[in-house]
Amino acid sequence: MNKILIAFTLFTTVIFVKAQNFNGFALYNPQGQTTTYLIDENENIAHTWNMNTECNYTVALKENGNLVRGTKNNGNQLSGAADAGRVQEIDPQGNIVWDYIYSTANYLSHHDLTLVGDNVLITAWEVKTSIEVNNMGYDNATSDKWPTHFVELADDGNGGANIVWEWHIWDHMIQDTDASKPNYGVISDNPQLIDINMIQGGGGDWFHVNGVDYNEDLDQIVFSSRFASEIYIIDHSTTTAEAASHSGGNSGMGGDIMYRWGNPSNYNMSGAQIIDNAVHDARWITDDGRPNGGFLQIFNNSGVSNNQSAIDGIQTPWDATTSTYLRTPGQAFGPASYTTRYACAYSASGQSASDRMSNGNIFVNASSGQGGAGVMYEVDSLGTIIWGPYNAQSQKGFRYECDYPGIIALEQYMISTATTSCFTVSSIGNEITSGQISIYPNPTKNVVTIKFESVELQNIDIRIINSIGQNVYSNYLNNYMGSVNEKVDLSFFSEGLYFVKITTDKGQSVTERIARIK
Repeated sequence: MNKILIAFTLFTTVIFVKAQNFNGFALYNPQGQTTTYLIDENENIAHTWNMNTECNYTVALKENGNLVRGTKNNGNQLSGAADAGRVQEIDPQGNIVWDYIYSTANYLSHHDLTLVGDNVLITAWEVKTSIEVNNMGYDNATSDKWPTHFVELADDGNGGANIVWEWHIWDHMIQDTDASKPNYGVISDNPQLIDINMIQGGGGDWFHVNGVDYNEDLDQIVFSSRFASEIYIIDHSTTTAEAASHSGGNSGMGGDIMYRWGNPSNYNMSGAQIIDNAVHDARWITDDGRPNGGFLQIFNNSGVSNNQSAIDGIQTPWDATTSTYLRTPGQAFGPASYTTRYACAYSASGQSASDRMSNGNIFVNASSGQGGAGVMYEVDSLGTIIWGPYNAQSQKGFRYECDYPGIIALEQYMISTATTSCFTVSSIGNEITSGQISIYPNPTKNVVTIKFESVELQNIDIRIINSIGQNVYSNYLNNYMGSVNEKVDLSFFSEGLYFVKITTDKGQSVTERIARIK
């Protein structure tokens, strides 16, 4: 029998049709535990990361298959909700790629993180004394306040990280109580600034910023504040110096607030308060053709009632021609209410997360703690639960679909792929015998090598096909026998999923996935 010796992962016959149910993996870390889990659609554990310290709040899967997580640092001098003090990147085998401590008596990382390309953006507190706060126009602070700031970290190549960008809410405040103090002005005329007196009382965790997300297409950051019952967008295209100012960046606004939503009274505007209480996990819905792509989405903890949460979608008034969020002078930022709403079947008063999947379904993580349901589940467009509820007991959980590069990178490290539809077997043509094929690196930023052995003289067709079925590369080897070592430069290809298809004149065909990342 004529054969190509190839080891392969085969796919379903129709590889470009998206499933209408849960298809992929979920990533979560149970509250207070040291192990992160990746489970498939049948709730089987596909991979774990077992560490020595407790995950503080959230985890993220990079495109290279590495895990990023915040963790509790021993010896923190500050403490509060979801305190961390440390962030790590960990490879699929559990090795720490880099480890960074952000903890002193003056600052501490906490709550959430998000990926900015290969970098990691973390939320943090910084200490301002009651004297400093009062001197800025706060109405009689009697204790220290810890305003939020963001720090972007880049791997330094030596097991640590460097700070490459910062933004501080302290640089963007306004007050109308004392004309002799800094930042005095009319609150309603300056919605781009935060009223220093809009949140009174409480302890050090002044704003309780608990969620952050990055939009690569817009180069913007969105974050949520529980105590303000509001979400905010800032410009990430600035330098750190511009981020501390009121000019610069794509918006021309420096680090000022570009857009805010949920509680117009915070800037003395009339309008309904749509976020009645806590809010978590503000994020953009991926804008790739899926339903409501480009909308903001939030976990509105008391959106329906005190006991029922909602997943609200917001169609922001973004104007790409001016790089601004449009607002009628004298009025609050629109829309006046949520654009879409899903009333949660399982709710939570804290933490939590959600996402809109490529097929239009909504994935929900209703967190544990504070009476929360502690489950992950997915609903279709009719609100019917099509996966779960899965008892994760996690603060935040996330979905990664089959074509996500990090899933492709993790495939070889998974405990088993037999129970996931991501890697279902389907062969075309004659029998193909297992042997050796290498496609590396995968995912790749530039050149990918396709390597295998042809043990007999035959014609071999090598093609690369994009995710919509278009042929983007081909090479035909006529009457070939021996080692095939095909190098293809993908640096000019768009980011995304591709398929390597190898076919012989004997009717044999094998398909392998590759991912192009930036």
